[in-house]
Amino acid sequence: MEEKFDYSKAMAELEAIAVKVEDPKTSLDDIGALVKRSRELISSCRDYLRSVRETVEKES
Repeated sequence: MEEKFDYSKAMAELEAIAVKVEDPKTSLDDIGALVKRSRELISSCRDYLRSVRETVEKES
């Protein structure tokens, strides 16, 4: 069973990633992985928002 997407949790993770990327102690290898993860999260957030918009438009 697919877990329901949690937009708030994804946004919180993106904020945490931003803090880590801005930390000078974060290695370039780690930054690469964090950027990859942020792309995945952003894509998921966009898909979620698109589906919500479509649902709202269908109901109105």
